[in-house]
Amino acid sequence: MEMSNEVNHTWRLARRPVGLPEPDVWSYEQEPIPEPHDGEVLVRNHYISLDPAMRGWMNEGRSYAPPVGIGGVMRAYAAGRVVASRHAGFAEGDHVVGLLGVQEYARASGDAVFKVDPEVAPLPVHLGTLGMPGMTAYFGLLEVGKPAPGNTVVVSAAAGAVGSIVGQIAKLKECRVVGVAGGPQKCEYVVAELGFDAAIDYKADDVGRALHEHCPQGIDVYFDNVGGEILDAALANLALQARVVICGAISQYNNSGPMKGPANYMSLLVNRASMTGMLVSDWLPRWGDAAKELAGWLAAGQLHSREDIIEGIEAFPDALVKLFTGENNGKLVLKVGED
Repeated sequence: MEMSNEVNHTWRLARRPVGLPEPDVWSYEQEPIPEPHDGEVLVRNHYISLDPAMRGWMNEGRSYAPPVGIGGVMRAYAAGRVVASRHAGFAEGDHVVGLLGVQEYARASGDAVFKVDPEVAPLPVHLGTLGMPGMTAYFGLLEVGKPAPGNTVVVSAAAGAVGSIVGQIAKLKECRVVGVAGGPQKCEYVVAELGFDAAIDYKADDVGRALHEHCPQGIDVYFDNVGGEILDAALANLALQARVVICGAISQYNNSGPMKGPANYMSLLVNRASMTGMLVSDWLPRWGDAAKELAGWLAAGQLHSREDIIEGIEAFPDALVKLFTGENNGKLVLKVGED
């Protein structure tokens, strides 16, 4: 078992945050590198995925997944290389992705990781377009949103890891696509580089009025990543039989008080529309097939992927906050080791 470090550096949750995670939420630890047990692998993490869902995992209370325990390694998807294996399905040198945590080395059950091929795409892409965000976009749009050719699809956080893929898939399905993003650079990116038909800058535009202008026949599919006022504006502009996909609510994750719910929900009744929450884990058995289709679109140049890579595991607390201040450009990834 070859290792470049004699210790494992980890970020552990020291207390539950209120609002944005402050530096004292975390404990940076230096620990012995664990040894894998029977049926396990030891992975040297190379890249750690930073995702909005991580904020919810810090909170105590009922949710779709148990909270990270106080003193526990912060939960996160990561991609890395197997450096020791006691599982028949993995050998040293295999590249894998899984919930490996914010740490340099992770011991994991072989049943909890899956192999990826860095020749198909770089490891950061396996955490983004070919990983959980890409799968979220794929199944959330196609299985919940059910777009039809000619439909108008609106997606919030359109320049982000999930929203950027949602919009591009919608274009592949012959839809008209309008993105909502923060700032002129992100709006230009989704139109000029990703091929969206229009973009709305929520920092400068009246979102409700802009949606009415860009979607004169109403919104057939709204893919929501942000909640709050933008969700309300979309609800006010629905078409008949519209489908609203609730993927996330990043505008609400750091509220110190209660979450703000939609005020315009009666539009669902008036327009005989539906609003459905989705978790990508519900489609886990089909991830392999989705990855093949997404990889095919990537290889054909029909799908574009952008990663925002920050160097060094010590940068984790500041890097995570970038998700909630809108400073990231594309899929936010922390690089913690060499490929």
